[in-house]
Amino acid sequence: MKKCLKDHLLSDPGIFNDPYLLAYADIISSRRLTAIGLENKIKQDNKGSLQSFADYHKIFGLHFDKAIDKDNGSWVFREWAPNAREIFIVCEKTSWLKNKEFQLKRKEHNIFERRFSKEIFSHMDLFRLKVVWPGGEGDRIPTAATRVVQDFHTDIFNAQVWHPEEQYRWKTNKKLSSKGPLLIYEAHVGMALEEGRVGTYLEFERHILPKIVDAGYTAIQLMAIQEHPYYGSFGYHVSNFFAPSSRFGTPEELKSLIDCAHKNGIKVFMDIIHSHAVNNEVEGIAKFDGTGYQFFHDGSKGHHRQWDSRCFDYGKIHVLKFLLSNLKFWIEEFKIDGFRFDGITSMLFKDHGLGRAFAGYSDYYGNDVDLDALSYLYLANSFVHDINPEFITIAEDVSGYPGLAAPILKGGTGFDYRYAMGIADFWIRLLKDYKDENWPLGSLWHELTTKRKEEKTISYAESHDQALVGDKTHMMHLMGDHIYTSMRKDNQSIVTLRGVALHKMIRLITIATAGSGYLNFMGNEFGHPEWIDFPSQRNNFSFDYARRQWSLKYDSNLYFSCLFEFDQKMIALVKDQDLFSCSDVTLLYVHEHDKVIAFERNQTIFVFNFHHSNSFSDYMFAVQPGEYKMIFNSDESLFGGKGRLKPDQIHFTFFDPKRSGNGNLISLYLPTRTAIVLKKKKG
Repeated sequence: MKKCLKDHLLSDPGIFNDPYLLAYADIISSRRLTAIGLENKIKQDNKGSLQSFADYHKIFGLHFDKAIDKDNGSWVFREWAPNAREIFIVCEKTSWLKNKEFQLKRKEHNIFERRFSKEIFSHMDLFRLKVVWPGGEGDRIPTAATRVVQDFHTDIFNAQVWHPEEQYRWKTNKKLSSKGPLLIYEAHVGMALEEGRVGTYLEFERHILPKIVDAGYTAIQLMAIQEHPYYGSFGYHVSNFFAPSSRFGTPEELKSLIDCAHKNGIKVFMDIIHSHAVNNEVEGIAKFDGTGYQFFHDGSKGHHRQWDSRCFDYGKIHVLKFLLSNLKFWIEEFKIDGFRFDGITSMLFKDHGLGRAFAGYSDYYGNDVDLDALSYLYLANSFVHDINPEFITIAEDVSGYPGLAAPILKGGTGFDYRYAMGIADFWIRLLKDYKDENWPLGSLWHELTTKRKEEKTISYAESHDQALVGDKTHMMHLMGDHIYTSMRKDNQSIVTLRGVALHKMIRLITIATAGSGYLNFMGNEFGHPEWIDFPSQRNNFSFDYARRQWSLKYDSNLYFSCLFEFDQKMIALVKDQDLFSCSDVTLLYVHEHDKVIAFERNQTIFVFNFHHSNSFSDYMFAVQPGEYKMIFNSDESLFGGKGRLKPDQIHFTFFDPKRSGNGNLISLYLPTRTAIVLKKKKG
């Protein structure tokens, strides 16, 4: 049986392009069959469809229903709470106290329900629940609440009736093409303004979206959209999974932002947090019915010791219904184009991968893998692609679990892409631990290009992770305190020239070797200084580090404007040369002492001279014979360079049997700390 399985895998290898995985073929197959079996069982019990199963948000919460009274309609509220004895809706009409007229009736399957006449609730009314359980009671927000607001005078959160007279009418219904390069602009709505305050969806649409369009990116990845009680959590401690964060505006304003992005041909992805939930009991779903295990594991297994949050029990059918419904809600209600699944490592491993090096394949196929979580990820990918085959899912995983972004039928988990997270970490190690004259180019090349053939990856030099408080942006690592005093264009200090030059080269070599996509965090394209630190007691509740200083980008006297010009032209280069259509990146030449590396992709040659002091004339290495035109270089004056290279110069290869063997050579002038791009002429 084992031999037959391996023979099948060799004929249609999938993730088994890697022969070292063959030893784990039975385990991989077993995990896949377990997930498929679970999917088939759910479909069998739910009209043959996962979509019929994923109806939590349609059943639970407050809904205006015309099914019984077609002329006037009525309100119906339902909640699922297995351990609850009684549930009351409390609001201004009840003086926020328990009232029998607002008590829900217990039905079958631990469901509480009550219908209310039309006049009982109005648009924007505030309410919450009083849940009574054996030995206690507490205020709670409905588990399927789609609108939650905070009273900033009392800090109390309440659900809010959201039933505007006119529903949002989408203006753009065209499907965005899946063709073209995936160039993601990672953004946070709240900290997107230059002013020291929380920005809004509307302001992002009016002021930030045009910047993204101008920069040339093709997708936005929005952080912190799901409601979270603590602003400083960056949106990763979610309390209300179906509610867009009200601190940024209304649901209609979020829809308008997404609609406007679509109008400009930009896809909208969102961080989806299904790896854990906030500990808060009143605001969130922790201990909703008085127990710690309604949605989560019981006891210590249900508590994430590093994040101080609650861990879902993916083996519970109601948890699967809750989470899959959450995906469906965002897709259908807000027309989201893709999800970045956060914290997958934490989901996959029972110890959450904390302190693990993941040095060998045995780390992925032991008993410490949470098979229920793995099955959920299979289900989630199968489900969203069933809703929309063009939908994009991205895995955020630091463990390197094989096959996350490979097709399910070929042994994978079904994600469309995975982030190449090791690349950004490697850049930080180089910036922190090495002088650039000692950067190991061979190791850098390995980190930039080592990826599984069957998995699409997205590369980035730095995301929000590298800029969080306690760390530094790349520009801060390169410049230190000089970033405050030495960024004027008339400053020609070695510190400034080094920082500007390397910032450009780091980005270009990262995007040029990227597997199938590239990501940038907002502001980093122009070398945004400083770190990200949200208002807290530690910083006297200051917004100084929770904003983006766009004025730096537009100040023509500063190098920040040059870095943006470079990034904009770099993004255009990737599009013009259709780089991501060809995944093969071929190393042509590397010289550790000279700090020169050259490679070819899609008949485009990239050459980098990372040497800190040496410029090279007549620098030669072997390439395919032909005529090459220089189409891009990082030393342009527009980009803050010295302008040492003549634009559009032409290079012809030549044959020299004494130096090139059987190949042809190209001879180039390579200024110090400069990258050039050459395009081979067709014919």
